[in-house]
Order: sequence, then C-alpha cells, then structure tokens
Amino acid sequence: MAYSIIYNGSDEKQTHKEVFGKTMVELADADPDVICLDADLMNSSGLVKFAASHPMRAINCGIQEANMIGVAAGLSAVGKKPYAHSFGPFASRRCFDQVFLSVAYSQNSVRIIGSDAGVTAAYNGGTHMPFEDMALMRAVPGSTVIDITDAVMLRAILKSVKDRPGLTYIRSTRKSFKAVFGEGSEFEIGKGILLRDGKDAAVIASGLLVGEAMQAAEVLEKEGISLRVVNMFTVKPLDQELVIKCAQETGAIVVAENHNVIGGLCSAVADVIVRTCPIPMEFVGVNDEFGEVGPQDYLMQRFGLTAAAIVEKVKAVLGRKRTE
Repeated sequence: MAYSIIYNGSDEKQTHKEVFGKTMVELADADPDVICLDADLMNSSGLVKFAASHPMRAINCGIQEANMIGVAAGLSAVGKKPYAHSFGPFASRRCFDQVFLSVAYSQNSVRIIGSDAGVTAAYNGGTHMPFEDMALMRAVPGSTVIDITDAVMLRAILKSVKDRPGLTYIRSTRKSFKAVFGEGSEFEIGKGILLRDGKDAAVIASGLLVGEAMQAAEVLEKEGISLRVVNMFTVKPLDQELVIKCAQETGAIVVAENHNVIGGLCSAVADVIVRTCPIPMEFVGVNDEFGEVGPQDYLMQRFGLTAAAIVEKVKAVLGRKRTE
C-alpha cells in the first residue's frame, strides 16, 4: 500500500463521475472480460464514453435494478467481470434479494457501485438518499463494503477489485469531496489509513466525513487537543487491529460517517471495541432518520455531519474519558 496525503482543505478538481467513466474505459481496454451495467443512468454515472468505446460491453438494463443484478450474476457465472451501477438506494435496498441470492449465495463475483451516497443525493431527496446501504451490504456473508474518500481512491479501488471474488459494494458520489490523496496512491482493502497522529482521542471516519474529520483536527489543535484521524475506507472487512490500537493508545474514539449510525461504520467499530477494550465512544452520523430534499451543505448541517459536530463529540468523549 503506497499512498501520499495532500489534504489542505481544498475540494477535488475532478468529479467522481468523470473518474468512474474514464477508469472503466481503461479497465475494459486492458481486459476483454470487463462489462459495465447501468440502470438507465449512463449519463448520470459517467458511462456514456464507455458505451461509445465499448458498445458490446455496455448494458443499459433500464430502471430494473433487480434484473440488472441478475444479469450481472449471470455474466459472472460465465467468467465475465461485471461492474453494476445505480444510485445508492437502488443499488442496495431495491435489489437486495438478488444481491444476496444471485450474487453472494451463488458465489458469483459482482462489483456494485452505489453513487450519491447519503446526503450527497441532495436535491433528489429522501427517496434517493441511502443512509442504510452499508448496513444492508455488511449483513451479506463474505461481502466487501467500501466507502470512497476521494476520486484518487475511487480510481484505485475500481482497478483493485477487478479480480476480487464475491460481492463488492462501493459507495461514492457523482460530485467531489475534499482532496485527500495524491495521484497514483494505492490502497489495501481491509487496512485503514492513519491520516494524522494524535494522543488525546481518535476519529475513525469514512467517505464524506474524512475531510470533515481532518478539519476538526485542525480546529482542536488550536485548542490544545491532539486528535488522531483514521480513514477507515473499508467498512468490511474492518481493520480491527487498527481500531484496537487507537482504543488502547488514545482511550477515546469518535466514529464519523455519512450513514445511519445503525449498521454502518459506527456499528462495526463499536462491535470491536465492546468485545476487546471498552472505552468511551461517540458517534457522528444520521440518527435513525430518513433523508430529505436540500443542498448538500444544508443537509450536512441538518444531520450533523460536519467538522463542528465532530469537534463537539470529541470534547464530549474526552469529558467521559476523564470521568470513567
């Protein structure tokens, strides 16, 4: 695993949609077994150029996500390497039975990309706002669940899972996040990344909340609080060794994710902590609610998915650390 950290608070210059489309063309150019399936969203997902360059390997399944997963499973069964995309809620909950049975139970290998995860669905509103997709996919035996940090990671992960067996679920956005990693970075699935060291508490974050966690660490540093920031981009399999190390060395953990606090990264980390080294914990995530319509910055405030919320939770967990 070789990566460089370039975080300075700036937004990415490339959208995940652009990187997804370009990377899939490169993968198909190099491997004749790569096939892309989409649920009538090729313009939205960035796969238009893929369809133009590889028309026989671009399948628009229409607004029939369950059928799309069935087709993808069949392609895997005959030796192909399918990547199937739809918006997060439709790539997970709408077709969950097909994912469970046709892909995982039948031991097929399908890479599912759920875009516009959590509040990044923005104006598409509550029906399109997946706060439960990681919980669903984590529950599937043998699954891999990844919450993308930035476009550099998206490109690397799309390439690294091409030959990965079983069900792989990748959640991302079509827009952009904060730039965290330098071009050419590579990542090991199942291994978290220490972005910033600290001794007072640790924030374990994924996806959209990684940039917020880094910003929170800068705010807290000015107040004399040393905050460790870990990017846990692989929610399953979780890097349990790193979680335990953070717990033992800092004695306080905050978990931050653009997802319901039930069933996602918060639950995964808490399960490890409660079984191995119980310490004070706090969560930054959606508290058992449905999504709603609005711009992303408003929704982040509305659901408490901000650097300010992380700062507040860090102070709360430090208070508990001193008294427990």
